[in-house]
Amino acid sequence: MSDGGPTGRQRVRVDAEAHGLAVEIVSRPAADTLEDAASLLGVGPSDVVKSLVVRRHDGSFLFALVPGDRQISWAKLRSVVGVNKLSLPRPEIALDATGYERGTITPLGSTTAWPVFADERITGRRVALGAGEHGYSAFVDADALITAYAATVADISD
Repeated sequence: MSDGGPTGRQRVRVDAEAHGLAVEIVSRPAADTLEDAASLLGVGPSDVVKSLVVRRHDGSFLFALVPGDRQISWAKLRSVVGVNKLSLPRPEIALDATGYERGTITPLGSTTAWPVFADERITGRRVALGAGEHGYSAFVDADALITAYAATVADISD
Protein backbone atom coordinates (compact mmCIF):
# COMPACT_ATOMS: atom_id res chain seq x y z
CA MET A 1 0.00 0.00 0.00
CA SER A 2 1.35 3.40 -0.87
CA ASP A 3 0.34 4.98 2.46
CA GLY A 4 3.02 3.03 4.30
CA GLY A 5 0.44 0.75 5.92
CA PRO A 6 0.65 -3.02 5.90
CA THR A 7 0.60 -4.82 2.56
CA GLY A 8 -2.35 -6.98 1.61
CA ARG A 9 -0.30 -10.11 2.36
CA GLN A 10 0.60 -8.76 5.80
CA ARG A 11 -3.07 -8.01 6.53
CA VAL A 12 -3.99 -11.57 5.47
CA ARG A 13 -1.30 -13.09 7.73
CA VAL A 14 -2.16 -10.95 10.77
CA ASP A 15 -5.90 -11.59 10.46
CA ALA A 16 -5.44 -15.33 9.87
CA GLU A 17 -3.23 -15.54 12.96
CA ALA A 18 -5.80 -13.60 15.01
CA HIS A 19 -8.42 -16.18 13.92
CA GLY A 20 -6.13 -19.15 14.63
CA LEU A 21 -6.06 -20.04 10.93
CA ALA A 22 -2.95 -21.50 9.33
CA VAL A 23 -2.28 -19.85 5.97
CA GLU A 24 0.44 -20.44 3.38
CA ILE A 25 0.99 -17.53 1.00
CA VAL A 26 2.74 -18.39 -2.25
CA SER A 27 3.99 -16.27 -5.11
CA ARG A 28 2.55 -17.10 -8.51
CA PRO A 29 2.85 -15.62 -11.99
CA ALA A 30 -0.14 -13.96 -13.58
CA ALA A 31 -2.53 -16.35 -15.32
CA ASP A 32 -4.96 -15.67 -18.15
CA THR A 33 -7.41 -18.45 -17.29
CA LEU A 34 -8.64 -20.37 -14.28
CA GLU A 35 -7.02 -23.51 -15.69
CA ASP A 36 -3.66 -21.73 -15.99
CA ALA A 37 -3.92 -20.39 -12.43
CA ALA A 38 -4.80 -23.85 -11.09
CA SER A 39 -1.93 -25.44 -13.01
CA LEU A 40 0.55 -22.86 -11.68
CA LEU A 41 -0.63 -23.61 -8.14
CA GLY A 42 -0.60 -27.39 -8.66
CA VAL A 43 -4.31 -27.80 -7.90
CA GLY A 44 -7.52 -28.46 -9.79
CA PRO A 45 -9.76 -25.59 -10.96
CA SER A 46 -12.31 -26.34 -8.24
CA ASP A 47 -9.60 -25.85 -5.59
CA VAL A 48 -9.12 -22.23 -6.64
CA VAL A 49 -11.80 -20.42 -4.67
CA LYS A 50 -13.21 -17.12 -5.87
CA SER A 51 -13.81 -14.65 -3.05
CA LEU A 52 -16.58 -12.39 -4.26
CA VAL A 53 -17.65 -9.29 -2.39
CA VAL A 54 -21.39 -8.93 -2.79
CA ARG A 55 -23.47 -5.85 -2.05
CA ARG A 56 -26.77 -6.08 -0.23
CA HIS A 57 -29.64 -3.74 -1.02
CA ASP A 58 -29.04 -1.88 2.29
CA GLY A 59 -25.48 -1.00 1.24
CA SER A 60 -23.72 -3.57 3.43
CA PHE A 61 -21.64 -6.37 1.98
CA LEU A 62 -20.86 -10.07 2.34
CA PHE A 63 -18.26 -12.46 1.00
CA ALA A 64 -19.30 -15.40 -1.20
CA LEU A 65 -16.69 -18.15 -1.57
CA VAL A 66 -17.26 -20.20 -4.71
CA PRO A 67 -15.16 -22.93 -6.38
CA GLY A 68 -13.32 -21.57 -9.40
CA ASP A 69 -15.04 -23.91 -11.84
CA ARG A 70 -18.53 -22.79 -10.74
CA GLN A 71 -20.56 -19.59 -10.87
CA ILE A 72 -22.38 -17.87 -8.06
CA SER A 73 -26.10 -18.67 -8.11
CA TRP A 74 -27.84 -15.40 -7.32
CA ALA A 75 -31.15 -17.11 -6.57
CA LYS A 76 -29.55 -19.59 -4.17
CA LEU A 77 -27.46 -16.92 -2.44
CA ARG A 78 -30.44 -14.57 -2.06
CA SER A 79 -32.42 -17.42 -0.51
CA VAL A 80 -29.65 -18.29 1.98
CA VAL A 81 -29.06 -14.64 2.91
CA GLY A 82 -32.80 -14.00 3.11
CA VAL A 83 -32.92 -10.98 0.82
CA ASN A 84 -34.50 -10.09 -2.51
CA LYS A 85 -31.60 -8.20 -4.04
CA LEU A 86 -27.83 -8.74 -4.21
CA SER A 87 -25.29 -7.44 -6.71
CA LEU A 88 -21.60 -7.29 -7.53
CA PRO A 89 -20.35 -3.78 -6.78
CA ARG A 90 -18.15 -1.78 -9.12
CA PRO A 91 -14.42 -2.44 -8.58
CA GLU A 92 -13.86 0.82 -6.69
CA ILE A 93 -16.76 0.04 -4.34
CA ALA A 94 -15.36 -3.46 -3.71
CA LEU A 95 -11.99 -1.87 -2.92
CA ASP A 96 -13.63 0.57 -0.47
CA ALA A 97 -15.58 -2.28 1.16
CA THR A 98 -12.62 -4.64 1.64
CA GLY A 99 -9.37 -2.75 1.14
CA TYR A 100 -8.54 -5.18 -1.67
CA GLU A 101 -8.60 -4.85 -5.46
CA ARG A 102 -10.53 -7.34 -7.56
CA GLY A 103 -8.44 -10.42 -8.15
CA THR A 104 -6.92 -10.17 -4.65
CA ILE A 105 -10.10 -10.11 -2.54
CA THR A 106 -10.30 -12.40 0.47
CA PRO A 107 -12.18 -12.28 3.77
CA LEU A 108 -8.80 -12.55 5.53
CA GLY A 109 -7.68 -9.06 6.52
CA SER A 110 -10.61 -7.26 4.96
CA THR A 111 -10.89 -3.72 6.30
CA THR A 112 -14.39 -4.69 7.44
CA ALA A 113 -15.23 -8.19 8.67
CA TRP A 114 -18.25 -8.81 6.44
CA PRO A 115 -20.21 -12.07 6.87
CA VAL A 116 -18.86 -15.03 4.89
CA PHE A 117 -21.00 -17.46 2.87
CA ALA A 118 -19.13 -20.50 1.54
CA ASP A 119 -20.35 -22.86 -1.13
CA GLU A 120 -20.67 -26.35 0.33
CA ARG A 121 -18.40 -27.75 -2.39
CA ILE A 122 -15.26 -26.14 -0.94
CA THR A 123 -15.43 -28.14 2.31
CA GLY A 124 -13.12 -30.99 3.22
CA ARG A 125 -10.03 -29.85 1.36
CA ARG A 126 -7.20 -27.39 1.04
CA VAL A 127 -8.05 -24.46 -1.22
CA ALA A 128 -6.29 -21.48 -2.77
CA LEU A 129 -7.81 -18.01 -2.58
CA GLY A 130 -6.80 -14.39 -2.95
CA ALA A 131 -3.96 -13.24 -0.73
CA GLY A 132 -4.59 -9.51 -0.71
CA GLU A 133 -2.06 -8.70 -3.43
CA HIS A 134 -1.68 -9.46 -7.12
CA GLY A 135 0.83 -12.24 -7.82
CA TYR A 136 0.07 -14.21 -4.65
CA SER A 137 -2.36 -16.89 -3.51
CA ALA A 138 -3.20 -18.08 -0.01
CA PHE A 139 -3.64 -21.77 0.75
CA VAL A 140 -5.91 -22.66 3.67
CA ASP A 141 -7.84 -25.64 4.95
CA ALA A 142 -11.39 -24.81 3.86
CA ASP A 143 -13.01 -26.29 6.96
CA ALA A 144 -10.68 -24.32 9.23
CA LEU A 145 -11.45 -21.16 7.24
CA ILE A 146 -15.19 -21.77 7.60
CA THR A 147 -14.82 -22.27 11.35
CA ALA A 148 -12.45 -19.33 11.88
CA TYR A 149 -14.72 -16.87 10.07
CA ALA A 150 -18.04 -18.38 11.24
CA ALA A 151 -19.02 -18.84 7.60
CA THR A 152 -22.47 -19.97 6.57
CA VAL A 153 -22.06 -23.09 4.42
CA ALA A 154 -24.72 -23.69 1.75
CA ASP A 155 -25.28 -24.54 -1.90
CA ILE A 156 -24.71 -21.09 -3.46
CA SER A 157 -23.29 -21.98 -6.87
CA ASP A 158 -24.23 -23.48 -10.24
